[in-house]
Amino acid sequence: MRPRLRAGRRFRFGGSRHPRSGVRLDELDAIARRHHGVVTREMAGLNSQAWRRAIRGGTLVQLHPGVARLVGTADTVEQRVTAATFAVGSGTLASHRSAAFLWGAPRPDNDPVDLIVLDRSGARRREGICIHRPTDLADLTPPQRRSNIRCTNILRTLCDLGAVDPGGVEAAVGHALAARLVTLGALEAVLVAHARPGRTGVTALRSAIDSWSMDARPADSLLEHAMHRLVTRHRLPPVEFHKRIEGWEVDFWIVGTPIILECDGWTTHGLHHDQFERDRRRDSELIAAGWIVVRFTYRAITLAPGRTAERIRSVVDRWQHTAPPAFL
Repeated sequence: MRPRLRAGRRFRFGGSRHPRSGVRLDELDAIARRHHGVVTREMAGLNSQAWRRAIRGGTLVQLHPGVARLVGTADTVEQRVTAATFAVGSGTLASHRSAAFLWGAPRPDNDPVDLIVLDRSGARRREGICIHRPTDLADLTPPQRRSNIRCTNILRTLCDLGAVDPGGVEAAVGHALAARLVTLGALEAVLVAHARPGRTGVTALRSAIDSWSMDARPADSLLEHAMHRLVTRHRLPPVEFHKRIEGWEVDFWIVGTPIILECDGWTTHGLHHDQFERDRRRDSELIAAGWIVVRFTYRAITLAPGRTAERIRSVVDRWQHTAPPAFL
């Protein structure tokens, strides 16, 4: 049985302790590891005096009343969301922007924490946390877990995201489709389920679905941004977007080389006969004219950028070993 803490006394059991606060570092570390570096006073089994002593001594860094991170742990989005769920109380789910981040959608690091509160009686307001108490309770149970954090499911997340960031829904939908988290059919179904007067977020989701339904490839803005990020991070040669070559508009041309990079969408163009035939005719004409055409998918760019970069680099290396003294 654990000894009970008394005011003004140090911990004197269970391994090493911080020299100033007397807190059992090994036990706190075990708790924090399960929750992205976050601990609560109740989890740590500390009375209020011992908790304050641990904060003053530098063992813990307070994030909210009764919620802290273990000193030395990284300040991450997951940590801030976890701390918020503990601070607000039971019956909370990461939602909206926070849930979109947990599902892998591109989100800025400085997003506020969004939480949906299911148990309204015990919820506590905390600074820097956006608390949502929706009247639309569809698709909220059972809760999902991402990075060991309770959150809304991907369909509800995409619907809610439009209520706080309409401009971010299209990119989030694109990610969800590329990662095969959802299908267009499932998105259409959730749109019907949640469409009602006064339901914010539905309009942005409908617009995103329409955008992604037009073609079996990502929107140009998302494609160009994803490729620019891949080229920059992996230090590949510069590319030019939508270069016209031999009468065709190509996706990317690697500047100073005969290499063309073409992107198929989140679904293969082979499912659409006319598009498939057009792509192959373009490829054959470009190859006959001496160009090197390499195809990859938007999924490969966004979910496997390292392997895609290596593939592109190997094509460039092979060409450099066989290239004539002057090209273009």
